Amino acid sequence: MAMRLGVIVPRLFVIVVVALLATATITFAADTRGGPAVPAAAQLTSKQVLLVPDVRGQAYVFAKSTLEESGFAWRVSGSVQGYSSNLVSGQSPAPGSRVYDTGAPAIALNLKVNSRYPQAGTPENASPFAGTAVRLVGVVAPKAKPKVKVKPKVKAKPKVKVKPKMKAKPVVKPKPKARPHAAPKPKPKAKPRPARPAAFNVPGAKAEPLDEISLPNRARRLDAWVSSHRSPTNANVSYWLYQHSWLVTGAHLGWWHGAQALELLIQVDRKVQRVWGIGARSERLARAALADVRRRSR
Repeated sequence: MAMRLGVIVPRLFVIVVVALLATATITFAADTRGGPAVPAAAQLTSKQVLLVPDVRGQAYVFAKSTLEESGFAWRVSGSVQGYSSNLVSGQSPAPGSRVYDTGAPAIALNLKVNSRYPQAGTPENASPFAGTAVRLVGVVAPKAKPKVKVKPKVKAKPKVKVKPKMKAKPVVKPKPKARPHAAPKPKPKAKPRPARPAAFNVPGAKAEPLDEISLPNRARRLDAWVSSHRSPTNANVSYWLYQHSWLVTGAHLGWWHGAQALELLIQVDRKVQRVWGIGARSERLARAALADVRRRSR
């Protein structure tokens, strides 16, 4: 009996230990399978959200470092270039915005010139690495509307205009043209007789100017003028010689009543000799001209 107990007791101990181990294994497996699982999408979402830092008022050189350390790219927007000393006057998105980490969301910066420091060096208007799209948290990107295919308009065929038939024009026989009556030939007009017909013709001679007084009237006026000028001044003598030459020359050219004018001029020359004491030679010229005019007038 004592020997059976010594053999049975160790066997029972082994069986108990094996049973305990099996129970623990089953309990661990059940605990592992029955616990709540953390969804992968939630873990990714918490890691992909970035907070946009506030870089307004900072020098551009410091704002670049701040953005790069926060996981952002940048680009300069506006007319002011990206010199290191310029100041950040605005940014987009606004400070404190929560965006998804798309790789390196690009922040747009507006700069203004820093009056304290010159714009030296080469401007850097973008980050040295490529920026990615900015997606704000809570803002659902609108789905792109499917493009509606526009059916091409079918051009209507142009209507063919039917030309109306032209009515045949009646044949009109041309009327016989009336023979024009011969216009009567105008009778040659008689040439008007000149107001001062020439005493004789001198080839190439100048015609008598009709806007001047006639030779006889000029001789009569000279006679009256000498009677009123009793003194042989230079002016008086020059005037008498000029009128004397006009009368003699006009008579030689055959002007109207030249002989009558020379007869009157000879009387004036005699008066000049009595009043002024000169004029004998002028009288001889007038007599010779009178003889020539009378000869040509025959």
